[in-house]
Amino acid sequence: MDLNRFEKGLKKLSEVDGNAGDHVIKALNDIAPDLGKYIVEFAFGDIYCRENLNLQEREMITLSSLMTLGGCENQLDVHINGALNVGITPQRIIEIFIQCIPYTGFPKVLNAVGVARKVFKTRNVSVEDTAV
Repeated sequence: MDLNRFEKGLKKLSEVDGNAGDHVIKALNDIAPDLGKYIVEFAFGDIYCRENLNLQEREMITLSSLMTLGGCENQLDVHINGALNVGITPQRIIEIFIQCIPYTGFPKVLNAVGVARKVFKTRNVSVEDTAV
């Protein structure tokens, strides 16, 4: 059976973000339900379902992009969790942010590391427990 964009997107969103992605979409229902639909259909149904990059690579790019933009701490929270969900270690997440210092500067990296600290604490994981 062929899945439509929304169904494909929900499936991929669940793979990456588990319940957190569903929570984000439901949180938009009372104010901007179409925005949630667009996130599911476009970002996850169209983009995340493309071939040639695996979920770890996609999450690494997403973390770098959100950190570089700045002001995306809520989305970083969701995608740091997503990165952990698809098998990226805490140490690698921090290394992704460190790699961006020459291009984006210390303030944005420090903000991203602060979000990572919160997520790691919530999930009871640490950088010392893993290897790159």
